[in-house]
Amino acid sequence: MIVVMKSDATPAQIDHMSRHIASLGLSPQVIHGSHQTVIAAIGEESPGMAEALEPGEGVEKVLPIMAPYKRASSELKHERTVVKARGLEVGGVRIAMIAGPCSVESEDQIVTLARRLKALGATGLRGGAFKPRTSPYSFQGHKEQGLKMLATARAETGLAIVTEVMAPEHVPMVAEYADVLQIGARNMQNYQLLQAVGDSGKPALLKRGMSATMDEFLLAAEYILDRGNPNVMLCERGIRTFEDHTRFTLPLATIPFLNEKSHLPVVVDPSHGTGKSRLVPAMAKAAIAAGADALILEVHEDPEHAVSDGSQTITPAVFKQLMDDCRRVAIAVDRAM
Repeated sequence: MIVVMKSDATPAQIDHMSRHIASLGLSPQVIHGSHQTVIAAIGEESPGMAEALEPGEGVEKVLPIMAPYKRASSELKHERTVVKARGLEVGGVRIAMIAGPCSVESEDQIVTLARRLKALGATGLRGGAFKPRTSPYSFQGHKEQGLKMLATARAETGLAIVTEVMAPEHVPMVAEYADVLQIGARNMQNYQLLQAVGDSGKPALLKRGMSATMDEFLLAAEYILDRGNPNVMLCERGIRTFEDHTRFTLPLATIPFLNEKSHLPVVVDPSHGTGKSRLVPAMAKAAIAAGADALILEVHEDPEHAVSDGSQTITPAVFKQLMDDCRRVAIAVDRAM
């Protein structure tokens, strides 16, 4: 439930209500808005709890949270969450562009590409050091060496690093190098990993599972939020359907739905969402028009010879044109880049 405090509630009254909520066996989370403070009371509710909280000094009203995802819900927090990591800011007026190769192949490759992407307007650098592949015989990534290569690229450009972490035991090592921890679609319901990323305190980019419902997606985010980490981004990367003209189906209706139901910023991955590089620019522009806060794109100097996912990867030249096109779309929907 949500305890809405009066606009003139004092810090002492807010603190008293937080302690009162805790005494009932619930977990209080104080959220300071521009006009009012609300206190989320998270946990297993018992009959009569709302009635016990309503008479508190400084309390305006007590409301139930109807959504099963309590901390991620816009019922709890009306103001949009903005996630920041170095120069990367996701959720504000500006649309963020995260770009880079599917896999980190060499230090020269990632540093050279990072410099080009920075010059073209990217604000985040993606690149896989640990790669979850369908086949055990496919390239699995350079692991810690790949992370070190990404760190070198960051030192050269200042771009925030976004890279995937695949297992709870890897979180401390990846967090040492990365600015944003990505949780891939195959791990969306790996609850131990979600909790470990939550405990790390690092911003998280959570990709929707390829067969996950919206409730399942938001409840996965709830695992991270519940560990006290508020910096979660929701990434739509396409779902598996009967269609075979694309690798996945990219459902852009996800964007306005999430913007309505949650305060968390929404990122769209048109590279995985289509699996075809020629479709990426159109879906990227459509995602911005639909309300996306950021795009995450696979870019490679030579996609034909990329060690992974070359068919869905665009070149820096295409990225440059895409940036120009996206700026015009952003202006049309009262955003900026």
